[in-house]
Amino acid sequence: MRQLLPLEYIDTIARTGSIRKAAEKLAITSTALNRRVLAIEEELGVKIFERMPRGVRLSAAGEVLLHHIRKQLDDMKRVKGQISDLEGERRGHVSIACSQALLTAFLPEQIALYRKAHPAVTFSVHRRDRAAAEMALVDRSADLAMVFEPVRLLDFKILLTVRQPVFAIMSASHPLAEKQNVRLREYLEYPLALPSSYYGVRELLEIAVRRTSGRLQPMVESDSFEFLRYQVLNENVITFHIEIGLPSQEHSHGLVYKKIDEQDIPSGSLYIGQLQGRTLPVAAARFINQTLDYFDQRFECS
Repeated sequence: MRQLLPLEYIDTIARTGSIRKAAEKLAITSTALNRRVLAIEEELGVKIFERMPRGVRLSAAGEVLLHHIRKQLDDMKRVKGQISDLEGERRGHVSIACSQALLTAFLPEQIALYRKAHPAVTFSVHRRDRAAAEMALVDRSADLAMVFEPVRLLDFKILLTVRQPVFAIMSASHPLAEKQNVRLREYLEYPLALPSSYYGVRELLEIAVRRTSGRLQPMVESDSFEFLRYQVLNENVITFHIEIGLPSQEHSHGLVYKKIDEQDIPSGSLYIGQLQGRTLPVAAARFINQTLDYFDQRFECS
């Protein structure tokens, strides 16, 4: 709708931090976009953006305005979804911020299932660490967040909490691959490839190891679980992951997964949620209901 264009202009500039970059996204010239901003500032009688040597940043008045703008755009997005539903079109867009573990199997399967019934609905999925996923809800760049062991939860409305045990991952040729009832101290005797320290799995490992006389001494660290799995195959090291991120056995490609005894590492929690006080657009609300049903059927939830 044309009356919303100025709001979208301000929102896009705020997200990119640059009038030039925003103009590229909006497919207009930076000169024209700058004129639009100046006109809005003149009408309001305040500066929305502070011009910096490299880009722009919101003024205090701009922060207030942006909050209002995002609520307006969000309301219109929801209304469009409701109108499409009345017409039987089932259109809409769903934006998800999530922990890396959900990218490999869970979300591709759930999105494909949803789009089979609603092919006009589009998705954007962004890998975000625990703090960034929550911020994506606050700035409304994401409708939904799915995060393992989140940091704050201040603005996070929890829809479901899913218990997630930690698994050790090794190649089928590893000395522990055939052994039953392996304890954490035994894994620590072998070379490890670990996720970076800001991931929830690593935090659970650190807490567990501090209760023992063992030490975490990774040979390799990475913020990519996919890389760690390939490293396991190439160097016969051990890595760790939560259950939702494990490929199915038919796609394991020579990997062995072993659940770690909860006496050694208690299960962590995967939180599914949205922004507190927000009414979700129709497509996002229906998608989250589908995923909640899946979790309820497969995992221990609360």
